Amino acid sequence: MPRQNYIRPLDLKHGCIDMSHGAGGRAGAQLVEELFLRHLDNPFLRQGDDGAVLSWPTFGERLVLSTDCHVVSPLFFPGGDIGCLAVHGTLNDVAMMGARPLALTAGFVIEEGFALAELDRIVASMAAAARAAGVPVVAGDTKVVERGKGDGVFITTTGFGVVPAGVELSGARARPGDAILLSGSIGEHGMAVMSQRENLAFEAPIISDTAALHTLVAAMLATGADLRCLRDPTRGGLATTLNEIARQSGVGMLLDETAIPLQPAVAAACEFLGLDPLYVANEGKLVAIVAAADADRVLAAMRAHPLGAGAVRIGTVQTDPGHFVQMTTCLGGRRNVDWLTGEQLPRIC
Repeated sequence: MPRQNYIRPLDLKHGCIDMSHGAGGRAGAQLVEELFLRHLDNPFLRQGDDGAVLSWPTFGERLVLSTDCHVVSPLFFPGGDIGCLAVHGTLNDVAMMGARPLALTAGFVIEEGFALAELDRIVASMAAAARAAGVPVVAGDTKVVERGKGDGVFITTTGFGVVPAGVELSGARARPGDAILLSGSIGEHGMAVMSQRENLAFEAPIISDTAALHTLVAAMLATGADLRCLRDPTRGGLATTLNEIARQSGVGMLLDETAIPLQPAVAAACEFLGLDPLYVANEGKLVAIVAAADADRVLAAMRAHPLGAGAVRIGTVQTDPGHFVQMTTCLGGRRNVDWLTGEQLPRIC
């Protein structure tokens, strides 16, 4: 039986933050568990999902709040920029809880000397993304830091949404026998950003998949299927997302490598850079854990939507006391798909 990598407790007296704490892998999860939860612990944070589901008697409905910080470098990349990414990322976190997004807020930290033309371009992109999604930015704040004390602009967005009656989605709901569905090919966002950052040119351009997924989620919910969990595999990629769900639910997973779609240009870029696409960030894809009996029905609904046209079944949830994610390889063997350890691609979202 493979063993998960041991990681030492945080040294809260002498340790320092390093880039791995922001990479979406095991180090980031440890930082949340041992530092943030230690101080801020409450039942909503303990849900461990992309957003907190709140019961609000005044409204008579359950609400979802989610917040996200965006520090992507470079600010502009093929297929998007930090503005639309800030909208899509937070809308998707709200949508993964099964909620209908209603509104966004946005906070900007801008470095002195940042060009107004670039800021205008970013805010226009944010506005266009919000209009296309039908979710307005209703409040915000702006702060400016001295030259050299920032990196152009950072954006924090908070999303607010309502969960329909009867919808219960959580990373803790996966059960042995469930199907694991993926809405399309992986790795486009991370490699689009990386190719821009490293001035890499490929025969076929790599375009970020950044997109708002709430209408795809609505189509999936409309099937009436028993959806257990939805997640968008951003930092840390597909592998880290599935490890998070396996830990929350106390299960294992078995994936089929040949079933996971990967664009040839992304595969070539990952090979060139020595990266595993399973750990590369996505910003317009989702993973669904679904009762096996409902998998075909949900797949059909996903494939009928433009953002789920490439949806596939990639594996099965299993009983496993070690909570391992494993994968049957294209050569017929089996390997452990562990958490991301260290940093693979910093400043990716």
